[in-house]
Amino acid sequence: MKYILRLTISFLVLIILSLPTPALAGSPGEMTSSYDNVDLSGKDFSNQNLQTQQFVKVKLKEADLSGSDLRGVVFNTVELEKANLHGSDFSNGLAYLSHFNNANLSDVDFTEAMLLRSTFDGADITGADFSFAILDRDQVKKLCETASGVNSKTGIETRESLACN
Repeated sequence: MKYILRLTISFLVLIILSLPTPALAGSPGEMTSSYDNVDLSGKDFSNQNLQTQQFVKVKLKEADLSGSDLRGVVFNTVELEKANLHGSDFSNGLAYLSHFNNANLSDVDFTEAMLLRSTFDGADITGADFSFAILDRDQVKKLCETASGVNSKTGIETRESLACN
C-alpha cells in the first residue's frame, strides 16, 4: 500500500514537472525567485530564508546552505556535491535529478520532501530526518548503510525515518 502511494505520487510529480509553467501575475512579494542554468559553486546562502527559490540546472558545489530555511524549495537537476546543508529545513522540498554526493546533510529536516532520482553517495546524513520523504528505493538502501543519529529539531532517529531494517 505504501509503495503504491509513493509510486502514484512519483508519477504525478513527473507529470507536473513535464507540463509548461504558466506565467503568474502577482505582487513582487508573492513571486517565486529562480536561478536557472548558473554556477553558484561556493556561494554562501547560510542562515537565509530561501523558501520561494527554484534552482534549475544550477551548480551549487561546495555552497553553504547551512541553517537555511529551504521549506518548499525546488532543486531540479542541481549539483550539490560537497555542499553544506547542515541544520537546514528542506521539509516539503523537491529535489529531482539532483546530486547531494559527499554533501553535509547532517541534522537536515527532509520531512515530506520529494527526492526523486536524486543521489546521496558519500553524504553525511547523521541526524537527518527523512520522515514521509519519497526517495528511490536503491537510495534508501544505500542511506540505511550509514544512517545514524537523531535530528535535533524533530527528535526522530535517521534510521527510523528511512524505515531501515
